[in-house]
Amino acid sequence: MSMKLYKRTWAEISLDALEKNYRAYRDSVSDKIDIMCVVKAFCYGHSDRIVTPFLQSELGVKWFAVSNLDEAIRLRKAGVTGNILILGYTSPDEAEELEEFDIIQAVVSPEYARELSENAVGSVRCHIAVDTGMTRIGLRGTPEEIADGICVIAAMDKLKVEGAFTHYAVADTLTDDCIAYTERQAELLYAAADIARARGVKLDTVHSLNSAGGLFRCDERSTLARLGIILYGLKPDYALDMPIDIEPVMSLKSTVSQVKTVEAGVDISYGRTFTTPKEMKIATVACGYADGYPRALSNIGDVLIHGRRCRIVGRVCMDQFMCDVSDVPDVKAGDTVTLIGFEGGERITADDIGQLTGTIGYEIVCGISERVPRAAVQDGEYTGIFKL
Repeated sequence: MSMKLYKRTWAEISLDALEKNYRAYRDSVSDKIDIMCVVKAFCYGHSDRIVTPFLQSELGVKWFAVSNLDEAIRLRKAGVTGNILILGYTSPDEAEELEEFDIIQAVVSPEYARELSENAVGSVRCHIAVDTGMTRIGLRGTPEEIADGICVIAAMDKLKVEGAFTHYAVADTLTDDCIAYTERQAELLYAAADIARARGVKLDTVHSLNSAGGLFRCDERSTLARLGIILYGLKPDYALDMPIDIEPVMSLKSTVSQVKTVEAGVDISYGRTFTTPKEMKIATVACGYADGYPRALSNIGDVLIHGRRCRIVGRVCMDQFMCDVSDVPDVKAGDTVTLIGFEGGERITADDIGQLTGTIGYEIVCGISERVPRAAVQDGEYTGIFKL
């Protein structure tokens, strides 16, 4: 192990679940489509130091997507040798770093491309972003207008345009209206790519599929499927029925620091938002919102102790919170608390917490803070412990 695991609050990252999710997705997508694993934001909070080496060495992944140049360079320095696409913005004056580390940059407009080309020494690898309906980044317009932009960018002598891509806005929503919207997005991208190719632009890679798109709108015209949230065992949409069986990769654990019995009428935590209605046994847990555990769970969230659900009482503090363990025998300081995960036949997922707090599972796992160590787990054993 690369560091000692101090038993306060920690996250366990299951490599077995990661492999299961990857293979289930790989088997569900056409063999003609390669998989690009989205590993931005420290692999959605799971730790790129754990996840990306496993994806590359054990699962043979050759395509990775990140948010920014820092993330891309971090992967290269960690030994990632495959293709790395930056999905977001890189300042044009960092063109040399893109070249040095052999990174593919998303190009959003001819103006941006021109600045990037002017700052390049040799050539910068590029995928051109096409805005087909997300209204976030990329070329907009009719297929002909988008193809015009692709041709202009491809003609710049210090850019190596290798592909084009778009991002679906509602591929995880299966109403007739949203299905039609996704289909329009796809047709716009591939029509523009066909026109650009007819004009002599070589586009080796054109891709539109995100996690949900690969499952529900699989299109063999997309050379890549960008596998993001499903890789980590969470749903693109909480209410979505998944056609494949996935398993959450992250579990979040903490520790009981004290157990006390308090009489009726006692106020608990900041703001006195909970008052004991009767004598209760209260456990203090060594985790709080500075660890990324949402304050919004105050008085409404549950945790698992000895395989039993225990309600949070009072406000979640920065580093601690309290819960009711009146019905759980033999709870003592040092006992493990499951905040996200499985225990004793009970389960709490990041998707559950997202639903309860008015957000999504993505935000919950991405928000687990840097001070929480990540422990890689395989076949029930710790194989490494890392800080982000």
